[in-house]
Amino acid sequence: MKFSTSKTELQQALQKLSKATPTRSTLPILGCVFVESREESAILRTTDLEITIQTEIPASLEEAGAAAIPLKTLLDITNELPETRVSISVDEKNKAAIITDFGQYDLMTKPPDEFPAVPNTQEAKKFEIPAELFKSVIDASSFAVSRDELKPALTGVLFKFNEQGLTAVATDGHSLVKYSRNDFSTNGYSGDIIVPRKFLTFLSTQLSSGNTELLIGENHLTARVKNDMVLTRVIDERFPDYESVIPKDNNKILITEKDALLGAVRRVAIFSNKSTHQVALNLETNKCSITTEDPEKASSANEHIAVEYEGDELTIGYNADYLKDIVSHVSGDRVEIKFNTSISAALFSSELPEKHIDCLMLLMPIRLND
Repeated sequence: MKFSTSKTELQQALQKLSKATPTRSTLPILGCVFVESREESAILRTTDLEITIQTEIPASLEEAGAAAIPLKTLLDITNELPETRVSISVDEKNKAAIITDFGQYDLMTKPPDEFPAVPNTQEAKKFEIPAELFKSVIDASSFAVSRDELKPALTGVLFKFNEQGLTAVATDGHSLVKYSRNDFSTNGYSGDIIVPRKFLTFLSTQLSSGNTELLIGENHLTARVKNDMVLTRVIDERFPDYESVIPKDNNKILITEKDALLGAVRRVAIFSNKSTHQVALNLETNKCSITTEDPEKASSANEHIAVEYEGDELTIGYNADYLKDIVSHVSGDRVEIKFNTSISAALFSSELPEKHIDCLMLLMPIRLND
């Protein structure tokens, strides 16, 4: 195998591919980037067996072939090079030579047939989704995914596709997000899949404009974005019945400026107990105070914000970190919160929902210390 390409193209590709390269692995081949030289391009691919990233860069071919090259070494030397042409050749003994105008750098590679193959996507269901729309769905839901590996179904976002669009659901047991869009077509596809957070986090950074093609296989999801392909195994678990935990009778309604509430919670939380992060919302007609107290450090804080509130007086406690997360992900300038009791879930949404979007967020309270 022998080809040449620009230093910048190679560097940008390797930086992207490093996101799917494990720092430690019992399989040394996973520390490599699979490289295949073609007529006018080079295909580069990495995997950590959870997600796979593949990209294509322009290249001048001298000899077609494939190799598995240690990614860190290749990225390190590429990072240190000024702009230049980089020629990469690998002989039949798996010895690679990286040649530039400045010198030659030799290293051993691994047999390319040891590198994990990409699953066949021939039978996959295919449709396109606007990249900006898909990014908004990911960003609005993935923050609520659980990090508890003992609950694998909750470590991803549930995507429920139907012919009119999709609903994304994520929960960590404390908060829950249900985000629906009905302004695109799935080309007739209907189905549910649970998609791991790592795939979504990376994909969100790659989505900007145009359309993204989704290929949904039996146990894989592939996204094609311009010259890139990102693939993941879907989570083969049963997602819990989330509809049953969404309250239907929350009739105490608070409306306030999102930034005012968020700012007050952030400031008050500084003085909260460092293990519970407990803050309280004290509500009465058109009044709201946010308070905290930490007897261990003899610290406390109290802020008032302007609100519209209808309902009985209510004092309800929250973990400040969860509360900040939920409020910061409400779209628009004003947030609407519907309460019931001090021990039941509250519903958070935008006061003025956007067209084609239905977003509902739920947060469980915590019991306040007496």
